[in-house]
Amino acid sequence: MPELHVEPLVAAGYDLVLVAVAGALEWMGRHSNRRAGRFRTNGFQFRKHLDYWECPTGMRLMRAGIDNDLRVIRYQALPHDCNRCPIKANCTDSDNGREIEVPLDSWLATEIGRFHRGISITLLLLAASITAVELLRHDHGMERWFLAGILISIGVVVAASAKGLRSRPDSVRQHAPHG
Repeated sequence: MPELHVEPLVAAGYDLVLVAVAGALEWMGRHSNRRAGRFRTNGFQFRKHLDYWECPTGMRLMRAGIDNDLRVIRYQALPHDCNRCPIKANCTDSDNGREIEVPLDSWLATEIGRFHRGISITLLLLAASITAVELLRHDHGMERWFLAGILISIGVVVAASAKGLRSRPDSVRQHAPHG
């Protein structure tokens, strides 16, 4: 049986750590984005079939418009409803009515999402580079197939991750908000 050098195994272990860290960064970014969205709408219910938000006291925040520059849908309560509300002080300091902004784009289309994805891809490319160097150093027998398999696997993950980094859409989607 051919001897397997320890260097390719260590490189594969390091690759595994880098891939795990990249995955953890993606998960944390998505999780914090979802949490921030829930915080902004805490206590409010979205009525998807009628396209409005309902506040804890039952008042409606109707769609006020779409801001294509900021890529958000704005929902707003009527000022006279908010200004006479008993919990207004805990909800908003605006005399123009409570407003909720809902992003049109997915997490990945945001700047912070693109940043997280870029860091993840960088870590994956580092892992691929380490594997490629090891493949050049150990290009024979079982080690070659082992390292080539790892390199191809990382390449597939990088390609799938990079696909989501395309520029954000030009047209506004007219669907209900995520939430």
